[in-house]
Amino acid sequence: MRTVGLIVEYNPLHNGHYYHFQESKKVTGAEAAVCVMSGHFLQRGEPAVAGKWARAEMALAMGADLVLELPVAFSAHAAEWFAYGAVSALDATGVVDALCFGSESGDLGWLQEAAMLLHAEPDGFRGALQHGLKAGLPYPAAYSRAVAAFVPGAEESELAKPNNTLGLHYLIALRRLGSAIRPFTIPRTKAGYNQADITDAAIASATAIRRLLFEERSLEGIAPYVPASTLAILKREQTAGKAPMSWERYADPLLLQLLGRSPEQLASYLEVTEGLEHRIGRVLAGLDFGGEPERRVEALTDKLKTKRYTRTKLQRALTRILLGHTKAELAPQTLRGGVPYLRVLGFSPRGRELLKRMKETAKVPVLTKVTGEPSPLLQLDIRATSVYALGYDSAQPRDWFRDYYEPPVQADLSPS
Repeated sequence: MRTVGLIVEYNPLHNGHYYHFQESKKVTGAEAAVCVMSGHFLQRGEPAVAGKWARAEMALAMGADLVLELPVAFSAHAAEWFAYGAVSALDATGVVDALCFGSESGDLGWLQEAAMLLHAEPDGFRGALQHGLKAGLPYPAAYSRAVAAFVPGAEESELAKPNNTLGLHYLIALRRLGSAIRPFTIPRTKAGYNQADITDAAIASATAIRRLLFEERSLEGIAPYVPASTLAILKREQTAGKAPMSWERYADPLLLQLLGRSPEQLASYLEVTEGLEHRIGRVLAGLDFGGEPERRVEALTDKLKTKRYTRTKLQRALTRILLGHTKAELAPQTLRGGVPYLRVLGFSPRGRELLKRMKETAKVPVLTKVTGEPSPLLQLDIRATSVYALGYDSAQPRDWFRDYYEPPVQADLSPS
C-alpha cells in the first residue's frame, strides 16, 4: 500500500489543506496518507485554536488514515528542528513511501540542489549565518542570505518564503536521516502562508481564518473557507469552552512565570537568548495595556518586538517559558535523536492496517495510550496538555491529564 506522509498543523483544517491533501495523493499515487501533526502548541509559538484530538478528527474526516503527534519538543521549534522532528517521525513509521509538501515555488529541483549542498553544512556557512545575525537580521533572513551565498542560482527572496524554507529543511532532514522516503512538492495556491487578506471565495490561509475567528468572534464567518466537518468540530469545541484558543487565554499563567522568575532563570529557557531575559523585565515594568486587559499577551509581544526579536521568535520563547522547557532538557544532542516514540492521535480502518504493519516496521515504540513511566519528551507532551487545558472556560482535572485517558480518535468509515 503506497503511503504518502504529510507534515501538518491544521490550525484549523481548511479548504486549502483539503486541496493539498487530494493533490498529494494524486501526484504520489498513494492509497493511504499519514499525517504528522503538531500537538497543542505550534511552530509559530502559538496555542492551537483547538486541541490535538479535535484537529486529528478534522484530518480523519478529510480522509487521512493515520494521525501521529509531533512532540512539542519539535512542534514549537524553529524550522530546522520542526522539520527534522516531523521527518524523523515519518521515517520511523517504516510504512511511508513519499513526503509531499506545499511550496511557493512548486519546484523541487533547486530545493533538492540546495539540500544536497547544505545537509552537511559546508565550510563557512555557519560564519555567513552569524555575520547576518550580527548585522541585525532576524534568523530567517540571515539564513536565507547565507543559503543564497552558498547555493548557485538560489534566490534570497525565494528562500525567505515560509513554505520554501520549510520544504528545504524537510529535504535536508531526509538527507541527514538517510531516509528512503521520496519527496514531492506542489505549489501553494490562492492564499499565501501568512496572507491575512482573503482574495478567494473558497480558499483562505489559516492566518486569515484565525483573524476572522478572533475579530468577528463567530464561527459562521469562516464557513466558506473550511470543510463542513471542520466547522462542526469547532462548534462542538466552542460549546464545550475549548475553542477557539488564543494566547490571551494564557495571560495569567504566562505572567506568573515571567514575574516569578529571575533573569537568570528566564535565561535557562529555550529560545531565550541575546539578553531577552533582561528585556522582558524592562518591558514588564513599563507595560501599559491601554485600557484593553484582554490583550495583555499581544501588548507584551508588541513591546518586546525588535528587528532581531521577531514576533514568531518571541512567541516561541514565551511558549517555552510557559511550558517550562529548558535549554538543558532540549539540547541539540537530544533532538538529533529524532522522535523517540510515535504517539497515535487517530486512525481510519485503513490506518488500522498501517498500524498492524508498523508493529514490524516501526523504528521506535508506537503508542496508542500512555502507560508506565513516560519518556522525557512524552512527559513534556503530557505537561503541554495540562497547560493547554488551563485556557479552557472551565477545565476539569480529567482535562489536565487527558493524555492518560483519551484513546485515539477512530474514523467511522473508510474514505471513498
